[in-house]
Amino acid sequence: MQELIRRFEPGVRRTSAALARGRRLLGRAGVFAVALVACSTGSAFDFGPFSLTGFAKVEYGRATNICGSGAGNLNTTDDNGACQLFPNENRERPWADALVPGAKIEPNGAWFTLFQPYLGVKFDLPRGFKLSGLLSQRWRDGNIDIPGVYYDKNIAVSHEEYGSLRIGAFPTRAWSFADYPFGSDFSGGDTWASTGAGYGLNTEAIRYTSRIFDVYDGDLVMEVTYDRGDTDFKTNKPFFVEFWTRYNRDALQLDFMYQDTRNGPPSSWGHSPFTAVFYDAQYDSEIGSSGQSMAMLMARYQVNPNVDVGFGIRHNRWSGAYAVCIDFVDGQCRYNNFFNVNFFGTDANGVQSPGYSMTSNDYTAGIRYVTGPWSASTGIVFLSKASTNNPAERGQSNSLLKASVGGGYNFGNGLVAFASVSYFEYGQKPQSWGCNILENRPANSCTLGPRSAPINNPGGADARVSQSSFGGSVGLTYTF
Repeated sequence: MQELIRRFEPGVRRTSAALARGRRLLGRAGVFAVALVACSTGSAFDFGPFSLTGFAKVEYGRATNICGSGAGNLNTTDDNGACQLFPNENRERPWADALVPGAKIEPNGAWFTLFQPYLGVKFDLPRGFKLSGLLSQRWRDGNIDIPGVYYDKNIAVSHEEYGSLRIGAFPTRAWSFADYPFGSDFSGGDTWASTGAGYGLNTEAIRYTSRIFDVYDGDLVMEVTYDRGDTDFKTNKPFFVEFWTRYNRDALQLDFMYQDTRNGPPSSWGHSPFTAVFYDAQYDSEIGSSGQSMAMLMARYQVNPNVDVGFGIRHNRWSGAYAVCIDFVDGQCRYNNFFNVNFFGTDANGVQSPGYSMTSNDYTAGIRYVTGPWSASTGIVFLSKASTNNPAERGQSNSLLKASVGGGYNFGNGLVAFASVSYFEYGQKPQSWGCNILENRPANSCTLGPRSAPINNPGGADARVSQSSFGGSVGLTYTF
């Protein structure tokens, strides 16, 4: 994310592989796919107390109604495609709404790759205790996924009777379980996992996981995680807590997650690392605080050995964050990370550019069928309209429906081929004639993406210029 002339969050921003760049990756992805097939031994590498596991993925996706050579990427907060005049600008900035005149709307596609190894170590200690550590990083299209942030960098002590205590960096339960296996099994994907008011990666955290309890003929696990974020911030101190509970009974599994946070990056990117309210602590005393929270329930039920059904519901809450000019660079304002702001308005106390609180609800459901090496799934995700008192339209009136059908074939030894098709539709008909009007914009003249998404084109098509899009993808995943 960035202002008109300055980046918003250098520590977490990724320049997305836009579709033009994706075509340049074609040769690299082809070599990567051949390597996946050639190396499909499907086993971890163990040497003494150490183990090396991981996965690699290559995928090609194509969709209709894509703007120019760019498409949205829900794995970042600043990839809004080639329609947008400032394509890497954070959607919260009103000048990010502006569009390129005459941009082409056409089918387009891109390759991308993921690679994530896990280096683990385990030691047996006296009296049944175990000591373990895990180090993991993810590469996307050959680059570190989120610069400066590890996916795993932690140590843990565990005992069958007392549970486990883990310290360091690791994924949150809200993002990781929504992403895999729930999102992949029931076709929700990033549209479910990487949206909403939750955070995806803990950076300076401690986590306690209980032992398994026998409750009503089922198994219950409870967990709490605390993250202190960036400790350089003394005025707007970051605070993160996540509660997770899993209950298994017969064919039923329930996962409940609740996150409550203060002074993390204000966003609707459910994959976001929890760090601080701004990227530079020298401005700590000049910026305001913010908070957001999320409650989510995901349920799955095994109808029979071949069929699983799943359902998820999520409630999001954001406090909003006022826009503050904290510095001048070349005569232009450098702004804080504001959120859901009426940029050219004032609040009841006369404060300019106020941020407004907001809530929304998201839903997903799906069914998965497995027989032998074959699997098939279908599912929907619905990102609803948001409720807010903000008089400026920032996407709260829009929604998104995604419907998907997919399938896969397991070759064994860790190698899986997959394919899927999806349909996306926004709740509002596109209006773009007012998007390039910065101040005093006429009502209903610029349709932005739904507030649960971090970008204006979470459905591939840009909500400002297209109401719907069809998409499809094929790929290979190798797990070792």
